[in-house]
Amino acid sequence: MAETLIDLLRHGEPEGGVMFRGQRDDSLSADGWEQMRVAAGNAGDWDVIVTSSLRRCADFAAELAARLSLPLESDPRLSEIGQGTWEGLTAEQVATNEPEALERFRRDPARYTPPGGEPLLAFAGRVAAGWDDLLERHAGKRVLTICHGDVVRIVLARLLVIPSTCLFRLNIPFASTSRVRVPGGQAQPELLFMNAGTE
Repeated sequence: MAETLIDLLRHGEPEGGVMFRGQRDDSLSADGWEQMRVAAGNAGDWDVIVTSSLRRCADFAAELAARLSLPLESDPRLSEIGQGTWEGLTAEQVATNEPEALERFRRDPARYTPPGGEPLLAFAGRVAAGWDDLLERHAGKRVLTICHGDVVRIVLARLLVIPSTCLFRLNIPFASTSRVRVPGGQAQPELLFMNAGTE
């Protein structure tokens, strides 16, 4: 069986800048569009594009798929973790209003969820289900997956057996690409590189 190569491309900067965005469906900023066009221009050939259903991923995925004449799939399981009442707030705003809750969340996100947010274990389960389906559907292909920072973290943490308490030690910048190789047969997946396209 041929190997599968998957490029995990995080979306570029959204309108509104850095915040707890979660399921908030913001578009890319002008800078974000430029970041994504540069990132995609530096990559190789793909057979298919799979995207999160949120606009900061899906809008660019649609443009790129049309330009490259590639099939495009949207999978809501690859959308960002829901962050409840913190969505739309900066870390500084949350630190001012709920400093203890923010500290607990950063220390152990598996046990402490933002108010009204999606539990990390539930999020990890849906991302894992989407990832496993992607591997099955596109075995032997080269796939571009356009998704979110926490989706990339979950995939890499699962691959590298990183505990959830260490999840945020993985820095995933805007418009960065990480590549996973799944060899044919029974061999284990490999992380070939992480955060390409960033300084």
